[in-house]
Amino acid sequence: MLPHTSPELHDLDRKADASKDPQDIACWQRIDSRITSSGRLSPIDPQRLAALGVKCVINLALADSPGALEDEPALMAAAGLTYVPIPVPFDAPDEGHFAAFAQAMEAAGEDRVHVHCIMNWRVSAFLYRWNRARGMDEEEAAALMRVQWDPAASPHRDAPAWARFIEGR
Repeated sequence: MLPHTSPELHDLDRKADASKDPQDIACWQRIDSRITSSGRLSPIDPQRLAALGVKCVINLALADSPGALEDEPALMAAAGLTYVPIPVPFDAPDEGHFAAFAQAMEAAGEDRVHVHCIMNWRVSAFLYRWNRARGMDEEEAAALMRVQWDPAASPHRDAPAWARFIEGR
């Protein structure tokens, strides 16, 4: 949420666009009228994202992650989408990755952006930090993240690295 918008307007924006959302894309989540996120994509998804008005796709997964979309850069280009790969090792997210993500989000301007990885866990943590940096209330940002996962409560062996990451440590 931008600092000048109310939570009520933010929620209305999210709901207004949700009727068009492709719920069959893995771990799909609408953040607001401009930003969507998901897990792994299939070969038909770049065209579907473009049809939703998405202009930029940011991928936080490694190219060799299990389930990663083969030839993703070419598929995004064929759909007319700007493609920004920011490969984040799941066991080692760091400030450099977040800086690259923030830069990509700012470069997108007001264009619609889709951010994905494999399970939407990386993305939810990155969006939590980005939303907080842009003035979103902690409770709202955390609720959006917890739709996908909560690093602080997760038993996953790499969750502590993500708990530190969302705290900016």
